[in-house]
Amino acid sequence: MSEKKIKLLVVDDEVQFLDSISKRLELRGFEVFKATNGDEAINLARNQKFDLALVDLKMPGLDGKQVLEILKSEHKYIEVIILTGHGSLDSAVECTKLGAFDYLPKPYELEDLILKLKEAYKVRLEKKFQHDKEKMDKIFQIAIGNSPLAILDEMRKLDDDEK
Repeated sequence: MSEKKIKLLVVDDEVQFLDSISKRLELRGFEVFKATNGDEAINLARNQKFDLALVDLKMPGLDGKQVLEILKSEHKYIEVIILTGHGSLDSAVECTKLGAFDYLPKPYELEDLILKLKEAYKVRLEKKFQHDKEKMDKIFQIAIGNSPLAILDEMRKLDDDEK
């Protein structure tokens, strides 16, 4: 059985940089999907489940901040790292408030980036695990003292809340 790879969406309008970083991360065991703009990234994310996203801040069309907002609103557990050559303290604070896991300047050290990606993946797993535990606790509470039909009805409601 093969090891499950971390699914990573990398978004950058500089194609040469995008190809280079993608190859380097694939060699390190990530399953990398590339997007050259914000719209492409959002469409990819609507058709795939990603664990993490590495998003350039400055892009034509949807910029990194807008991509961050959409990804965080549409995907409960994705962690997003902003990577930029045009960083400022204000944009770092703003991106963090919008839910970015981290904000890293270009150029970057590959080892530092990989460490950040692994930290972000750990946080993602912890959030997902906590949510699953809370859901199981609710199911257990529903199961106590209810008829099988009432249990199924309550579980359907829980499932509808997930959608």
